Amino acid sequence: MYHDVGAHGPWVPSRRAFGRAVAAGASFAALAAVAACSPQDAPGPGSRTAVPTDASTATASGSPSATSTQTGQAGTAGSTAPGTTLPGNSPAAAAPGPKYSLTDPASQWVVVNKHRPLSPADYAPADLTQPAVRLAATGEAALLNSTTAAAAERMFADAAAAGVVLTLASGYRSYATQTATYDGYVNSRGRDEADTASARPGYSEHQTGWSFDVGDGDGVCSFQPCFADEPAAVWAKANAYRFGFVVRYPWMLQTVTGYYYEPWHLRYIGIEAAGDMHSRGIATLEEYFGLEPAPAYL
Repeated sequence: MYHDVGAHGPWVPSRRAFGRAVAAGASFAALAAVAACSPQDAPGPGSRTAVPTDASTATASGSPSATSTQTGQAGTAGSTAPGTTLPGNSPAAAAPGPKYSLTDPASQWVVVNKHRPLSPADYAPADLTQPAVRLAATGEAALLNSTTAAAAERMFADAAAAGVVLTLASGYRSYATQTATYDGYVNSRGRDEADTASARPGYSEHQTGWSFDVGDGDGVCSFQPCFADEPAAVWAKANAYRFGFVVRYPWMLQTVTGYYYEPWHLRYIGIEAAGDMHSRGIATLEEYFGLEPAPAYL
């Protein structure tokens, strides 16, 4: 996810400019034209690409059970009735059973969005590790939790065998990093503008270690709308589910996820659940787990 930006990275569209283009019905190619609207955040020392600061340890994978009963572990706040339809026209899945928690940051099914902050807010994974993949980031941004790292290694190797080069462009982001980036935006642009460019601290999938941003081997269109047409993004969209990943922020579903299309942002939920979402045509975690849309902060 790259909805946190800074002062020294390549230029990309702000969410506000991107949203205006979407609302106007622009083609995806045309959206690339807004790429000069706001800078991304500064890379860490020695980074080859900008290191973003965004809006997110069981090893088994799973899919929601057919029951509509949630346990206290899974959390019920904001759930919709099973079988309802959320914006985006994908049928919501039955509310999941107790297999994995939707609220525990250490759970591969944790759902983090603008209505669902991490608890504790300053959570840090206990098993951060650097995967043996091609890196386009350094420091904490080159880390993932151990389950996600292992899945990423398998996925990157499979892509390479198919002639596609993937890079890990940004992984883990600590609460402290997010705080510094977000506060910088608030101080320079105000809170409303900050919320269009940077996730609030504690509201980031990257903080969980379950997600990362993927890049292309040549770095073309990194963190820009045009990345969707690059080999890495095309391959990931078609194949990531086989390794337990989903594209977390799909095209034209910002009214559900709270973020515009990010073809680079992958989220691990396990092979079974990712495959289930793929086969059933369900695009977002909110829809899959029967949770309310989260287009804006409460």
